[in-house]
Amino acid sequence: MRFLVLPLALMLSACGLSPMYAGGGDGQVATGLSSVSVSAIPGQQGWLMRDALNDRLGSASASPRYRLDVRLDDQLEGLGLLSDDTIGRERRTLRARYRLVDLATGETVLDATAGADAGIDVVSSEYATIAAEQTALENLTVEVANRIVTSVALKLRTAG
Repeated sequence: MRFLVLPLALMLSACGLSPMYAGGGDGQVATGLSSVSVSAIPGQQGWLMRDALNDRLGSASASPRYRLDVRLDDQLEGLGLLSDDTIGRERRTLRARYRLVDLATGETVLDATAGADAGIDVVSSEYATIAAEQTALENLTVEVANRIVTSVALKLRTAG
């Protein structure tokens, strides 16, 4: 088994792959991400999303180079009717349309979408169901924010 690991490791190092975050905090991607400011996003979902994006982008510089504009679509729909015609399951879907704008030129550098969804059990306690819906929103926000930042990082890496 050891004889297979060494040749595979050598082949992998020759394939041209390089770490996205090479250089750590001073690297091209980290520097690019910290030069992105996030526009205000309306609503509770917007506050959660902006907070999650700012956490992942790092501390914004005093003079940002890019602006990230995000529009959210949050849907909560009932699924799975029970025998007494009540809803037994819900699905929460969070979709984001986002644009990365170069502030110097006004040019849209990236225009894309990201989304995720989660299933929620509807239980007899209304409080528990509302808490589950809120937790789903918080988790979906983190997941979508991660996808947005990854997409922005890939774009900034190829742009530099």
